[in-house]
Amino acid sequence: MGDRRRRLRAKISANPTLELAYRITVAVVGLIVLGLGILAIPYPGPGWLIVFAGLGILASEFTWAHRLLKFARARYDRFMAWFSRQSIVVKAASSLLTMLIVLATLWLLGTFSLVGGWFGLDWTWLASPL
Repeated sequence: MGDRRRRLRAKISANPTLELAYRITVAVVGLIVLGLGILAIPYPGPGWLIVFAGLGILASEFTWAHRLLKFARARYDRFMAWFSRQSIVVKAASSLLTMLIVLATLWLLGTFSLVGGWFGLDWTWLASPL
């Protein structure tokens, strides 16, 4: 599979127009995935995995992204090692902060008002201020 990919990449590189289109496509797809990952970081789920996937896509074509990916992975690993050594109080506070971020986002997006409407709850505090 790697040989086949290298041959295809060499064909693309031989044509300057195709090369530019390919790099732009990689940049756009990588930045979209990276942006979605950054948005997903504070929420339960694979936010960091999506960030690293976006950086990996960008790193396939751009040296700066490869350096950034290595830097981010090293910092993430170091933070997770530190976090795993923390007391239950710090871990609980982190969980509480994550829960508050999720609840605030759901409120701002109007989810509580929408779901409350399904049950006939038209309380004004459920409505999003946006």
